[in-house]
Amino acid sequence: MNIIPEETYHIYNQGNNQETIFHEDEDYIKFLELFRKYVLPKCEVLAFCLMSNHFHFLIYTTENSAKIKRLGNIDTCELANGFRLLQSNYAQYFNKKNNRSGSLFRQKTKAKSMADGDSNYGFTAFHYIHQNPFKAGLVTTIEKWKFSSFPDYTGLRNGTICNKELAFEIIGFDKDNFLKESYQLIDEDLI
Repeated sequence: MNIIPEETYHIYNQGNNQETIFHEDEDYIKFLELFRKYVLPKCEVLAFCLMSNHFHFLIYTTENSAKIKRLGNIDTCELANGFRLLQSNYAQYFNKKNNRSGSLFRQKTKAKSMADGDSNYGFTAFHYIHQNPFKAGLVTTIEKWKFSSFPDYTGLRNGTICNKELAFEIIGFDKDNFLKESYQLIDEDLI
């Protein structure tokens, strides 16, 4: 993960072989607890969504995110190390709970810089992330998926993971038309 400070990244990974990584609410909650411990101190979160076999985060990086940390013979940034620790600790929890062993996540967590896409990519990624459970048919409305930041943006929940003001500033939402914009389905090819 090559991270530059003060940029927005779409960070995602999935279960190894598309395996389920969250079986019940307790699993999603544990993952978010570990996320708060290992990743949140190293960045600003603009959006997230956890699905049964994958996760998405829209992250705004800081100087701390890009700070290099030496791990054995490898140099990595603090943000990449945070995601490594998150996934490693969650896999230990999940494996013990489910009496399994081995790798839970795909080896490489992807980080796509919003600077690499068109100028609207942050807006597109934000809505794509939140639309995942709706498009998968898991809920009838986007706001009903409790393992995403969308309920926080609609005022249904007062979550503390996302920096909503920063998201509005960076992504340039129209607060008055937020809900309407959220239901304009994003083509997966744009991501």
